[in-house]
Amino acid sequence: MSEESRLGDYLRARRELVTPADLGLPSHGVRRVPGLRREEVALLAGISSDYYLRLEQGRDRNPSAQVLDALARVLLLDDTATGYLHQLAAPRPRARRRPSRRPVVPPATRRLLDSIGLPAFVTDRTLDVLAVNPSAAALAPTVRVGENRLRSFFLDPAERELHADWAATAAQCVAVFRRRLGSDVDDPRVVQLVGELSLKSAEFRKVWARHDVRPVADKPIRMNHPLVGELNLTLSKLDVDGPDGLALAAYHAEPGSEDAERLALLASLATGPARRGTSGADRAARPGESRLDRPRPTT
Repeated sequence: MSEESRLGDYLRARRELVTPADLGLPSHGVRRVPGLRREEVALLAGISSDYYLRLEQGRDRNPSAQVLDALARVLLLDDTATGYLHQLAAPRPRARRRPSRRPVVPPATRRLLDSIGLPAFVTDRTLDVLAVNPSAAALAPTVRVGENRLRSFFLDPAERELHADWAATAAQCVAVFRRRLGSDVDDPRVVQLVGELSLKSAEFRKVWARHDVRPVADKPIRMNHPLVGELNLTLSKLDVDGPDGLALAAYHAEPGSEDAERLALLASLATGPARRGTSGADRAARPGESRLDRPRPTT
């Protein structure tokens, strides 16, 4: 996505999602475009149609804060989406891109994975998985070091089978991904990942084109686990201090609930006596391996 098109692409995508009825406008006859017409957005925002056209076409990329707030009101953007709109319109200095390097999980965060008592893993800003504890591997074998959460959601059939609300969860994952990136979507890793998923997944192309953004927040997750059945969990994420944009994600259940009991059962299977003596975070650093897949030693 070019610097010139980011703001226009976002305005166009959001305009197509708002109907006249959403704003209490009459709709007469068959409309040739989804959502609002450009002229309607301009009229409601109090700007000229020609100026709005220039914004969508990338010929004017410096609207005032007042214009952006007016457009956000017409396009029914929430606070997160409005902030994202302002971010897209802000001029960005041309910074020299440093050579890419693999982010490093701080030792304290690795120790936390071992001691947190919940299924947890660490991702970087592009949702590549950097570390996984045994409980997370038992809960979601698709969460593996070296894998990317977006790629798993849209290209791995096992991920689709695991999530009872796959479509909604996958869409939330994309929206959080966009929010974390902000306007920095020209990172080579991001370009490669988005290009791959756009070619291989029609579902991803559809969700990506909506330009949804969501804050990193707790979200409900429903899973159909092959060993313990249905689980109703919450996925919480915490930012990890440092320059690499790392986040620690943990699954948890309502204390005292059946879901909590099933989660504890999975944890006991993952960290039982036959598996003691090995650091969970260190062992989890081997891609593609789940604790439940390893044979128990014979006696």
